[in-house]
Amino acid sequence: MIEDLKINEDQKKKYYEQGYWTEDTIADVWHRQAAALAEQEYVCDDQGARYTYGEIDDKASRLAAWLVAQGIEPGDVITMQFPTWAEFCIAYVAVLKAGGVLHPVPRNYNDVDLEYAMNLVGSRAYLAPTFSHNVDYEAQILSVRDQIPSLKAIAVLAKVAPSHSDLPTFEDIFATCEPLTEYPNVSADSVACILPTSGTTGKPKQAMLTHNNILFSERVFTRELLRTSHDVMFMPSPLNHATGFFHGLISPMLLGGRSVLQQDFHPREAIELMNREGVTWSMSATPFIYDMLNVLEADESLKFETLNLFGCGGAPLPASLIELAYKHGILLCEIYGSTESCPHVYVPPANCIEWNGAWSGVPFEGIEVRVVDEFGNEVERGVQGEEISRGPHMFVGYLNERDRTDESLDDEGWFFSGDLCYQDEEGRIRINGRKKEVIIRGGENISAREVDDDLIGCPGLATSATIGMPDERLGERICTFIVPTDPLNPPSKEDLIAYLQTKHIAKRLWPERVEVIAEIAVTATGKVKRFVLAQELKARMESEI
Repeated sequence: MIEDLKINEDQKKKYYEQGYWTEDTIADVWHRQAAALAEQEYVCDDQGARYTYGEIDDKASRLAAWLVAQGIEPGDVITMQFPTWAEFCIAYVAVLKAGGVLHPVPRNYNDVDLEYAMNLVGSRAYLAPTFSHNVDYEAQILSVRDQIPSLKAIAVLAKVAPSHSDLPTFEDIFATCEPLTEYPNVSADSVACILPTSGTTGKPKQAMLTHNNILFSERVFTRELLRTSHDVMFMPSPLNHATGFFHGLISPMLLGGRSVLQQDFHPREAIELMNREGVTWSMSATPFIYDMLNVLEADESLKFETLNLFGCGGAPLPASLIELAYKHGILLCEIYGSTESCPHVYVPPANCIEWNGAWSGVPFEGIEVRVVDEFGNEVERGVQGEEISRGPHMFVGYLNERDRTDESLDDEGWFFSGDLCYQDEEGRIRINGRKKEVIIRGGENISAREVDDDLIGCPGLATSATIGMPDERLGERICTFIVPTDPLNPPSKEDLIAYLQTKHIAKRLWPERVEVIAEIAVTATGKVKRFVLAQELKARMESEI
């Protein structure tokens, strides 16, 4: 059972009194929806899978029964590693039915990543496909199983390749296990999901969110974006993200609607898929809509036939992109948040065109936002400061890392985002910078310091400092400045990548541009002056034009 949650008791009382929180768990809501909408389609994907609410419920009940039979108890953490497939829904519903805690991890986590993350959360079970995307997930988990003492059970989905070990498959479980009918008692204030989140230092933190956090967040999200049961969601983002999982699957479930998933994003195929499935809305990072709009601009015969709203997060939206989307019949609404505070600011659909990228948005109902100085004091309107937020959606800490929790989440429930912004008299905020050493690449947070730490020991490298490189499509890419041990023979980008490969460092952390520099500027306390590097990179990039 996960304990040591950080919840302010006064705020908790208020949230219940105001109806923002209830006694319902996500499983309670699912059971009501599955009973009422058993014959209605819940999810499909571009791999050919389609499931009704009733079909997901039956298969999930059988998988839940198997989990319970393996000794899984309420509060146990279940790690799930899936591509953007409809079968993820079977797994997530099964874990909730068994009273477990969801722990979806990126599909590109390798054996080293898995061992670290699963040991950090004390994972009791692992659910994944046998094979996908040239990755043998079955072999990968078997290679580290003995290094994860808490692990009790593993099951694999043989969707694209048969199992090559004696691990039980989903198919075997569906055929042999009767559905679970007696469900454990779980509190709505207990942790429902743990999401990995890239921080400013070291390894990813594991952010904990309760049933009430998630249910409130997605209810206010769908209500303020004016969505109904008739809406169809398109989701190409990874399902280990709050965007992919919560917005892509929980939101449609709460509405009694439908979700359409795409395993690998390709803009033309995405448009065609959305048109076939009658998709009306989506939520993802800027590169997704950027690429689709470029396809439409290049091919006048193609258009969005049913899509009318796209929520966009990960970076401030330029006016030109909002205007281009509107030209093609789409309201492009900026959504701001993080895994810990997801989401909490948005541009109302009615204001998308009027504000035209000038503002990141206003808080959702029930959520408070302040702008503070370095001492935590609120600044005057129009003055830049750090954005902090508080509300019923707020995460309840990083698992097993109380020190890191206390650094970000204070005793009154305020989360310090590390993002810089200013706020006007109407409560609108504009995100315009970051305090944290984070690169936001296509909506994914990447720790600049983690990239540098991974490069320590690379032959020919004295030191390095990584920053975000501006990129029109992804927002930022990874640029690493290096000081070589031999200025006449500096290591190349390929040399750095080859070294990272020997350490099994995931590709998402590889430098995409390498710049040689004689010295890296640091403060008196030894912190890298990354703003100086950003200025140097800008000058070098401008000289290339």
